[in-house]
Amino acid sequence: MADDAYLFLLTDRQPRLGAALAAVGALECAETPAVRAWLHAHEVSASSDHLRIVPAELEAFIPEEAERLPVPLSEEEAVRVHQECAPQAVTEVESELLEFRDTTHDWEALVHRALTAGIPAPRIAQLTGLDPQDIGRLIQP
Repeated sequence: MADDAYLFLLTDRQPRLGAALAAVGALECAETPAVRAWLHAHEVSASSDHLRIVPAELEAFIPEEAERLPVPLSEEEAVRVHQECAPQAVTEVESELLEFRDTTHDWEALVHRALTAGIPAPRIAQLTGLDPQDIGRLIQP
């Protein structure tokens, strides 16, 4: 894991940037001694609306005077942080992309099942939109 995001603290007078840590859901890094000590040192709880998180690439949006702490995230946690920080329209499209990834993850196995069931390769290409050459590569030993 690398430093994939930043926790930071906002004051009452600063606009609410990023996502509230509580809105993102449970993150492994929030349970580490380093994060707990940082929260304790700043006398803030993990559920505070002043505690925010942003992906590392948005670090420039963190106010200069804000206290910040780099934290590592798993791939799934990084997706949740990005979605919480993104405008709603972006979040919807990202959700569609994730669904697409999940749907197409085992496309080769699906094509093999279709071929085994007797569906001709051209029909598979027509139904799936896959390139007929990709299907052909699966047929060849």
